[in-house]
Amino acid sequence: MIFTETQLKGAFVIDLQPISDERGFFARSWCRADFERHGLDTDLAQCNVSFNKHRHTLRGMHFQVDPHGETKIVRCTQGAIFDALVDMRPDSPTRYQWTGAELSAQNHRMLYIPKGFAHGFLTLTDDSEVSYMVSTGYHPASARGVRWNDPAFGIDWPAQPEVIIHRDATYPDVEP
Repeated sequence: MIFTETQLKGAFVIDLQPISDERGFFARSWCRADFERHGLDTDLAQCNVSFNKHRHTLRGMHFQVDPHGETKIVRCTQGAIFDALVDMRPDSPTRYQWTGAELSAQNHRMLYIPKGFAHGFLTLTDDSEVSYMVSTGYHPASARGVRWNDPAFGIDWPAQPEVIIHRDATYPDVEP
């Protein structure tokens, strides 16, 4: 795996290193030792799958507050998404800054999202599937969200959402 830290400290794009032959390829998508070498959280408590029927479906921007903050490793296993994350950490010099990456079944790219980041994605294809490895279980009382198009973040989404649930569309803007 190739770990590339983004401009937001602690958040990484992870590229698989496929070994190809006539059958296809083989690659590691998780290795505790590799993650530890980069100082990343290696606790995994839950794996989730999100299937999205329609292109331009938006999910997010979600996070959990401490003590139930979540580290996530996100990969698109079918189709393609634009994945965005926002640094929500109160003492971070990059607070409210964002980064994003296209994740697809073709590029096999993953995002490592540390605790304290809001996360969301916009599907770029019909029938997209997203797999998450998460450091802690879902804790409803700790769940939070911020508006996907909050001007404080200025996320440059590649398209306007066509499918978004009421909760995600009506999260509040952040209070600077």
